Amino acid sequence: MNDQTKLQQEEELSLKLFIVLTRTLDAIEKRVLEDIKCLGLNPTEFAVLELIYNKGDQPIQKIGEKVLIASSSITYVVDKLEKKNFIMRKPCPTDRRITFAAITSEGKDLMDDIFPKHKMAIQQILAGLDTNEKETMIQQLKKLGYYAKGI
Repeated sequence: MNDQTKLQQEEELSLKLFIVLTRTLDAIEKRVLEDIKCLGLNPTEFAVLELIYNKGDQPIQKIGEKVLIASSSITYVVDKLEKKNFIMRKPCPTDRRITFAAITSEGKDLMDDIFPKHKMAIQQILAGLDTNEKETMIQQLKKLGYYAKGI
């Protein structure tokens, strides 16, 4: 087999992997979105609330990078969650330019109720892989992601 043939096979395999990854992510996302909608939140609201619930108070300006939401949408989402009394804004005691989003007791009660159900739904969605397969896939996808970022 010559180098040109090997390169063509590698290109075709890379395209196939891309298609399989894309279709798999699409299928998983659809199932997760269905689960989140059943919980009474939109996906963006859930992502922000889940971040604050699990990681504590967050600077509003940094939430977008952590949950992959456009920075222009963050204020809108925070406003909606604040109107629902799930989060509140807290000024930073050391820097007036920074405002934190903090979970309220009502938000914590909601997440205490729905987050275990969400984790169970994720478990069921990903039950097609056993523990070892999940660990291997995590390592491989991280490796692929780091490489893709570095190109």
